[in-house]
Amino acid sequence: MSIEPATTVEKGPPARIFAAMSGLVIAFLVANLDFTIVGTALPAIAGELGGLADLSLVVTSFALATAVTTPIWGKLGDLYDRKNVFIAAFTIFLIGSALCGAARNMPQLIGFRALQGLGAGGLLVGGIAIVGVLFPPRQRAKVQGLMAIIMPLAIVSGPLIGGWCADSIGWRWAFYLNVPLGAVALILLATQLRLPPSTRDSVRVDVVGMAALSVCIVGITVLASAGGRTWAWASLPVLLLLLVTTVGAVFFLRWERRASDPVVPPQLFGHRNFTIAVVLGFLSGLVMFGAVTFLPLYQQIAQGRSATGSGLLMLPLLGAMLVVAPVVGAAVSRSGRFRVYPVVGAAAMTLGMAVLASLDVDSGWLPVVAGMLATGAGMGCFMQLTVVIAQNSVGIDDIGAAGATAMLARNLGNSLGISLLGALYARHLTGLPDLEHTDLATLPEPVRDALRAPVTAGVTDAFLAAGLCAALAFVVACFLRDDRTDMEQR
Repeated sequence: MSIEPATTVEKGPPARIFAAMSGLVIAFLVANLDFTIVGTALPAIAGELGGLADLSLVVTSFALATAVTTPIWGKLGDLYDRKNVFIAAFTIFLIGSALCGAARNMPQLIGFRALQGLGAGGLLVGGIAIVGVLFPPRQRAKVQGLMAIIMPLAIVSGPLIGGWCADSIGWRWAFYLNVPLGAVALILLATQLRLPPSTRDSVRVDVVGMAALSVCIVGITVLASAGGRTWAWASLPVLLLLLVTTVGAVFFLRWERRASDPVVPPQLFGHRNFTIAVVLGFLSGLVMFGAVTFLPLYQQIAQGRSATGSGLLMLPLLGAMLVVAPVVGAAVSRSGRFRVYPVVGAAAMTLGMAVLASLDVDSGWLPVVAGMLATGAGMGCFMQLTVVIAQNSVGIDDIGAAGATAMLARNLGNSLGISLLGALYARHLTGLPDLEHTDLATLPEPVRDALRAPVTAGVTDAFLAAGLCAALAFVVACFLRDDRTDMEQR
């Protein structure tokens, strides 16, 4: 089927667009930072608030609330005034940030982090949707390529900022810093952002569909994080959760087919490029988890590197993404053609994962850097481009739902990667010392020697599985249709 692309929007003078985009960039940056900024501050948080056993919930509550609300915010932006919906999400995020900084105990902090995540979901999907409205399809790739730089920057700078706050001015400022930055962004957006009103004649919120989708997302996320770890796969809690998630998914799919204004319109999947973009987003999220999670374990345990040294070896991956993403976006904007980049990107990721899967206990730094460069370049080729392809496949009234669906697929890929790749890694460590809450630098040499071979085997198995997923992404990307009508105005 064919779905009309967005129509041209009167954006105003360049200075106004620059000011509005500056506000969007700040919003996108602070939302991404809060995924990683708290990690290095957790010891200081536990030292003041206590609740060491619940510390992981400070991270999980934010991530889960963000994942659940992303498709809901995307649909609300399509139904109502997109600018006001975005500002509402930003306001919730900033209130949550201020309350996190003022938390007096661990339950309060966990609850306020969930509130913060509630707003962050709207910032992530709303920012992408607003770019889709501000710019015609052919220019979106260039702008989204620049926006894609923010995610790797947040991955690198978040832990550094969080650690600096904890050591210098107090962990609470890891949250308070959002408030003045957000205030500046809100002023810019309120005064400079101009968007057309919704063209819908009537609005009906799909509350039932939103609730059913939320059940599915929560179920998948909890299964991915707790299955095989907190609970055995055959345990009663896992089986009950699996049953509830499955029933919720079946109900959601049936309900969306008859809902008058569904949260994820089924007709979107009638466009081949949209469906392929969603699948590619899911696979890229899974591959990225494998690259980012397991390499530091290999470096620290198998090769005895410091935490700082293993962190530095992530820079080729992030640097390649930073360079390639905007270049690809600019190239797509110039030519109007996009199919080659996901194909080449998936091939590069497959090559990078194959190199990393070939590592052994005595491998040097060169194959690690080569694998990271190839993987990062591949991610830069199409991670953000999948969102652009999804947006350009639909009309302007569904652009928020399209972007949210693509982002949700990538987030679910990350979550399932935790379970699938983590299970492959963990099966090599059965009967060995538990490393949870252990400072790897303090491990006795005999213990480290006993762990080197099984950790290497587990890590390379995870890389091999991620490489197979990247190869599948290559096959799927080959079915993209390089339809220039998706990149042009009609």
